Amino acid sequence: MSKKYKRSRQRERVLEVLKSTGSHPTATWIYDRLKEEFPGLSPGTVYRNLNILVEQGLARKIDFGSTFDRYDANTDPHYHFICERCGSIIDLEMPVDEELNRNVEKLSHHKANRHRIEFYGFCETCTKEMSG
Repeated sequence: MSKKYKRSRQRERVLEVLKSTGSHPTATWIYDRLKEEFPGLSPGTVYRNLNILVEQGLARKIDFGSTFDRYDANTDPHYHFICERCGSIIDLEMPVDEELNRNVEKLSHHKANRHRIEFYGFCETCTKEMSG
């Protein structure tokens, strides 16, 4: 059960900025876009608001073992492609395979609620740059 939080204009804007990009940004990237609009804004406030949005189910924190957490406003189950050259994270427009959950349950007798798969390689831009 999530806590109740009073409405916050800063939090609403953090979510709007997050939803406006498909780049899976860091908190610093979001802070850089909002600091002029909110002169008293601190990076810590952005982190706190992102954590509240994650707790409320309005955003996801994605951890791919990089130095900085990245965030995603797309909370629907989906897979990611991570470019090993430029670090971009791309949502893949492909169905999530729910059969994987059922297979885990059959093989292990555990109840699988969800799974996460990341694909690694080179994005379209980097592939073109490397080949030409």
